[in-house]
Amino acid sequence: MIAVIQRVQSASVTINGSVHSSIASGLLILVGIEEADGTEDIDWLASKIVNLRIMDDAEGIMNLSVKDTQREILVVSQFTLHASTKKGNRPSYIKAARPEKAIPVYEEFKKKVSAELGKEIRSGVFGAEMKVALINDGPVTILIDTKNKA
Repeated sequence: MIAVIQRVQSASVTINGSVHSSIASGLLILVGIEEADGTEDIDWLASKIVNLRIMDDAEGIMNLSVKDTQREILVVSQFTLHASTKKGNRPSYIKAARPEKAIPVYEEFKKKVSAELGKEIRSGVFGAEMKVALINDGPVTILIDTKNKA
C-alpha cells in the first residue's frame, strides 16, 4: 500500500457536484492498493498514520499525532499512486489492485484507521470520479509505502 499523507486545514471530496465528505483540520490520506497488499499492510499503515507525529505542539514543533490532537481524517482511494512511468510517456497501472481485491482492502483500511483513531473518519467513494479540495497546512506532505518499511 502506498499512502500520501497531507496535513490539512480543511479537505473535501465532491462527487457529481455535491460535497460527499469533508473535514476541518487533520489529515487527508490518498491510498493506493496493490495486489500483494493484505492485513499486515493495513494494520501497519493505519497505526503508522494515526501515530505519526506531524501535528504542531504549543511551540509550533511537529511533535503530536492526529490522535493526540483529536483532529480528523479523510481517506480517498487513488490507484494512480501505483503508476509506473519507466517506459514511454503513458503510465502503466499494472501494480494497482483490481477492484475485486482493492475494495475489501480499502474498506478494511478505513475501519482500521477509524479504530486506531478512536472515532469515525470520512472517506471518498472507491472508483467514483471525485474532486478533492484541500488547504495543505505547512505544507506537510509525507509518502509511505508499506513495501519499504525499513
